[in-house]
This record gives sequence, C-alpha cells and structure tokens, in this order.
Amino acid sequence: MAGDLQAKYSKLAQEYSKLRAQNQVLKKAVVDEQASSTALKDQVKQREQSLRKAEQEMDSLSFRNQQLTRRVELLQEELSVGEARGGGRKTKGKGDSPSQQGQTQSVFDEDLQKKIEENERLHIQFYEAGEQHRHQLAQLEALVEELQQERERAEAQLEGLSARCALGEDRLAQETARLELRAHNLEREARECRARAEECQQQLSGCQVELSRQVQENSSVIQEKVPFNDTQYHHFNSLNVPPHNRRHQLKARDVAGQALLLVKDLVAALLNFHSYTEQRLHIYPLDSSIQPISPLNQRFSLYLHENAAYVRPLEDGLLQLHHSITEDTVTVLETVGKLKEFADHFSSYTHFLQKILPYQLKSLQEECEVSLCPPALSSKNQDLQRDLTRVTAIFLKLQSYITLLALPSQREQAVPQSSCSAAFTQLAAALHSLHDALQELSQHYSQKASLEEGLPSVSQKLRTTSECLLSSLSSLTITSSKVATFFSNNLDFFTASPGYGPKGGACTLSPLQAESMLGNKRRAAAYMLTIRKPRPESVPYKEALSNRHILTSSTESREGLTQQVHQGQEKIARLEQEKEHWLLEAQLGRVRLEKENQRISELQAQLCSALGGPASGPPGTPGLGRQEEEEQEEKGAGREATLSTSLVGMLTTTPINDEVGDEASREQLIKSHYMVRVSELTSQLQLSDSKAVHLHAECRALAKRLAIAEKTREALAEEVRLANQNITRLQDELSTTKRSYEEQLSMMSDHLCSMNETLSKQREEIDTLKLGNKGSTKKNKGR
Repeated sequence: MAGDLQAKYSKLAQEYSKLRAQNQVLKKAVVDEQASSTALKDQVKQREQSLRKAEQEMDSLSFRNQQLTRRVELLQEELSVGEARGGGRKTKGKGDSPSQQGQTQSVFDEDLQKKIEENERLHIQFYEAGEQHRHQLAQLEALVEELQQERERAEAQLEGLSARCALGEDRLAQETARLELRAHNLEREARECRARAEECQQQLSGCQVELSRQVQENSSVIQEKVPFNDTQYHHFNSLNVPPHNRRHQLKARDVAGQALLLVKDLVAALLNFHSYTEQRLHIYPLDSSIQPISPLNQRFSLYLHENAAYVRPLEDGLLQLHHSITEDTVTVLETVGKLKEFADHFSSYTHFLQKILPYQLKSLQEECEVSLCPPALSSKNQDLQRDLTRVTAIFLKLQSYITLLALPSQREQAVPQSSCSAAFTQLAAALHSLHDALQELSQHYSQKASLEEGLPSVSQKLRTTSECLLSSLSSLTITSSKVATFFSNNLDFFTASPGYGPKGGACTLSPLQAESMLGNKRRAAAYMLTIRKPRPESVPYKEALSNRHILTSSTESREGLTQQVHQGQEKIARLEQEKEHWLLEAQLGRVRLEKENQRISELQAQLCSALGGPASGPPGTPGLGRQEEEEQEEKGAGREATLSTSLVGMLTTTPINDEVGDEASREQLIKSHYMVRVSELTSQLQLSDSKAVHLHAECRALAKRLAIAEKTREALAEEVRLANQNITRLQDELSTTKRSYEEQLSMMSDHLCSMNETLSKQREEIDTLKLGNKGSTKKNKGR
C-alpha cells in the first residue's frame, strides 16, 4: 500500500510539473502577444495618421478646386465684359489697338490653360486619393473579419480547454482525497504494526528468560543425575542411536531420481551407438548381402550384438538404488548396498568395452587398407582409433572411482571421509573428460562421414547408417554433458557430511548401526501407536447431571452474548463505513468550497475591472479624441482665415459648409468604435495565440509519443520476425528429424526383410538336409 501511495504521489508530482511547464509556455505566449499587440497598435496609429493626411489633402484639393472654379467664372465674366466694352468702343470710333487686344487675349488664354491643367491634375489626385482610401478600408474590413473568425475559433478552443482543465482538477482533487484517506489508513496500520512488534518483543524477552531458566534447570539435572557422559568414549557412543536427517533423505532421493533419468538417456544413446556400429560392419567395407565380411568383423559384430546384456543392467541397477532410498532410510556410503550392484554392472560394461576395443581398432585398420580409401580418410580413422582408446580409458577410470565409493557399504571404515570426497571430485573431473572425448569422437566421425560421401563406392544404405550413427554420437555427447553438469552442480551435496552418526562423536555410521537404528525407529513408532489409543472416560451420574445443567445455562447465556457481540460488531462496521463516507464527503466539500471562493474572487476582480472601465475609457482613445478635436479646430480656423490670390487680383474668402462638422463627428464615432473593436480583437488574438501555442506543445508531445510507439512497434515486429524464423527453423529441424526417422525405419524394415529372407533360406536348407538324411536312412535300411 505504501508503494501504491508513493506511486500516486509521484504521478501527481509529474502532472504538477507538466502543468507548471505549460504555465511557463502560456506566460511566454502572453508576453509575445502583448508585444505583437503593441506593434499592431502602432501600425493602426500610423494608418490613422496617413488617413488623416489623405483627408486633409482631399479637403485642400476640394477647396482649391472651388477656388479655381470661381476664378474661371470670374475670368469668363471679365472676358465677356471686356468683349462688350471693346465692341462699344469700336462703334464710338477710337479704341484700343488690335495688337494690345491680341496680347491681352493671349495672356488670358495662357492663364486659362494653366488653370485648366491644374484643375485636371487636382481632379486626378483627388480620384487617386479616394481609390486608395477605399482600398485601405476594404483591407481593414477583411482584416477585421479574419480576426473575428480567429476569435470565434479561439473561444471554442478556450471552452474545450477550460472544460478539460475543470475535469482534470476534479479528478486530481478526488485522487488527492483518496490518497490522503489511504495515507491515514497506512499510518493507522503502521501504528498497529509497531504495537504488535512491541508485544512480540516482550514475548521474545519472556521466552528468552524462560529458556535460560530451563537451561539452568537441565544443566543442574545433568550434573546431579547423569553419572557419566557416554559420548566421550567411542565404544559407548557407538551404542547410542544416531539422529535421522529427513531433509538429507529427500535431497538424496531427488538427486537419485535425476541421475536415473540421465542414465536412461545415456543407456539409450549407448545402445544406439553399438547397434548402428554393428549395422555399419555389415555394409562397409564389404556388404554382407553381396559377399561375406571378414572373420574379424564377424566376431566384432557378434560381440556388438550382445551390447544390450551389458548396457541395460546399468539402468536397472540405478533404478534399484533409487527405490532403496526412501524417507525412512539412512542414505550414506556405508548404508547404500545397492551401489555395489551398480558398480558391478558398470564394471561388466567396462570389461565389455575393453573386449571390443581391439576389434574396433582392427576394423578401422581394415577400412584403411581398402584400395579406394584416400589418405585423408585414413588419417580420420587413426583419429577415431585414438578417440576410442581414450573413451575406454576414461570409462576404466570411472569404474575405479565408482568401485572405490561402493567399498564402504561392504567393509566398515574401508575408505576415510576425506578419500571419499576426493573420489567424488575426481569422478566429476572424469565425467567432464568423458564429455570432451565423446565430443572429439563425434567431430572426427562427422568429418569421416563427409569424406566417405565423396567416394564413388559409397551406397545410400551406408550414408543412412552414418547419419544414424552421427545422431547417436550427438545424443551421447549431449547426455554426457548433462551428466557432468549435474554431478558438478551436486558435488557439494556428495562431498558434504550427511550429519549421521552418534552424538558428540566423530566416527562414521556403520551398516549394523543404521540397521539397528531403523529397527528401533519402527518399534518406537509401533509403541507410540499402541499407547495413543483413546481410553473410555467414565463420569459419575450426579456429576454428569450437574455438569449438564451448568452446560445448558452457560450455552444459553453464551448464545445470547454471542448474538449481542455479533450485533455490536455489525453496528461498529456500519458506523465505520459511515465515518469513512462522511470523511470523504467533508474533504470533497472542502475542495468545492475552495473552488467557490476562488470563483467568487475571480468574479469580484472582473466586477471591479468592469466598474473601473467607463471612467478610464478604453486605452488610447482619450488622447486620440483630444488630438482629433485639436486638429478639427485648427482645420476650421485655417479654413476661416484662408485667403486666395491670383494673377488677376485678390479673391474673397470661401464660406465653409455646415455639413463638414457633421461628417467629422460621424467619422470620429466610427473611428472610436473601430478602435474598441480592434482592442477587443487584439485581446482575443492573444488568447487564441496562447491556446495555439499550448495545442502546438501538445501536438509535439503526441508526435514524440507516436515516434516512441513506432519504435516499439518496429522492435516488436523484429521480435515477431525472429520468432517466425525460429519457428521455421524448428519446423525444418522437425521435418529433418522426421525424415531421418522414416529413413531409419525403412532401413530397419529392409534389414528385417533381408533377415527374414535369410531365415527362410536357412529353413529351406535345413528342410532339404532333413529330407536328404531321411532318404539316406531309408536306403540304408533297405539295404
């Protein structure tokens, strides 16, 4: 439970660190958005200034246009008046000369042409300024629409994120409450455990005091009552009953069972090796179905045919040894009599190996003397001769060690304990040497088989027999490795002292002592069974009646008290459940109260900000309005004080329309409205950008998780591929083994058929000989 609590706390700490990192990101996004907002505000101010300049230019252009229009009208009136005056002067007689009139007319024409060109230029500038104003207004409207859409999207994302945050906060609050409750429970359990530990410590101290008191009493009894200590004398101590180590017996039986399984595999491998060796003699170098084999190989085949009589007893002897080891026996070298039988069987098998070794060597020599035998094959046969000699020598060494270990069960104190330990150690080393020798034998025979396959005179039957012989050698090598490993792993058990023997003495246990100890144990067990028989109890009648009344009353009272106790326990359990429920409700209510207080404080802050807004106004508007008013006042004063002059003379002041003030106020209202909207959109843009940054961070985290998942998937795919490769390899091995077994079965069936044919031929020859003998006897009788 403490581990679960610590895991929950670590999980909460991880979530807190994650939220803290997200908060840092949000703060950074807010600062960036504030900077961008100020930049946007500066851009808006610059655009407004340029807009005001354009409006001023438009107003001045319109004013100049009106002045030019009036000036052209005045010029036209003056021209018409001048023409009228010139005509009157002609009628009267004297007037201006034609050259003066032409000069005046040309001056007026030039002035008029200049005014017309200036008017066209002003019209063009006015049109371009209007087009630019409309284009900028369309751009601002598109920007406003885009910001409005982004604000809506940001609001939707903000609502989703706020809902997720609320759910996460509720879940964390519940988890915290549950963890606190579990922490309280764990603290209570820890206090209970400390109390129990103190009680156990007190009981332990009491037990130590009691044991010391009993030791003192027993020591005083031994000193006062025991006349002498018989364990100090060997002759007296040999009469004491030794202890029985049941754990050692169970271990010995387990070890014997494992050894039995390994010896079964070893016996099967040896039988296959000898049988396939015999079968090979009838195939190579001469095939017995075509021509008879050499007398040496015939004798060798006859000996190999008897291998089961020497190999099977090894398994039977170890099986009897395993059956002799039970929980009730004493298993030491002095008491294991079946080990002698196994040693005898092993000795007979070793003699069998010594008997067939010369024939094996001579048979390999005959193979080397074949005309088609290459030098490489001859060298491999020589290697095999050395390997077979080495294997036989190792078996002889194993026989000597096993015979030495079987001696203590025949003669008392025949072998000291130190010699037995050394014998076990040397036996383990010999088993490892046997494994190495068999491995070399298997390698050399495999090389020999590969060389024989290249010979032209090798038949399919020989190839099959060689494969079978190689498989038997491989199984023999594997089994010998298992046997050596098993013996090395249990060497400590074999060399350790079993703990059997008289108390206080260093002498070993003799077979007679073990037999007497087991007999005494059986007699003691029988005696304990006889004395543990229950005796019939007898109680007086009056005492039985009084006991019955007391028992009845006590039973009734006990049943009532039991029922009350049961009801009380149920009530206590129900109250405990209600207590835990209300504790949890109180914690949840405290969390809700904190949330409500926080929400109320936020609402109060929002209310204060809302109440203080109209007095201060939106940021940037007061200065802007004041600037606009000053500009309008300056513009009006300028318009009222402006005077126009021309080449002709001074003109009158142009009156100003009353509609210009209404347009300026309407434009001012529109500007203030758009400024408020722009500020709102800027704040919404900041929120949306912060949410976008958060979503970007989440997307990066999800991308990292996706990459990790992809790597995991690739690793799993690689594991699946390797597993499929192993499956295919095992299937191939299974099919190969199956095919080899089928070939062996077919070969054995062919061999049996050939044997049946030879038997039938022999029977026919016997019958013909019998008939010939009967005919000869009849002829002799007839004579």
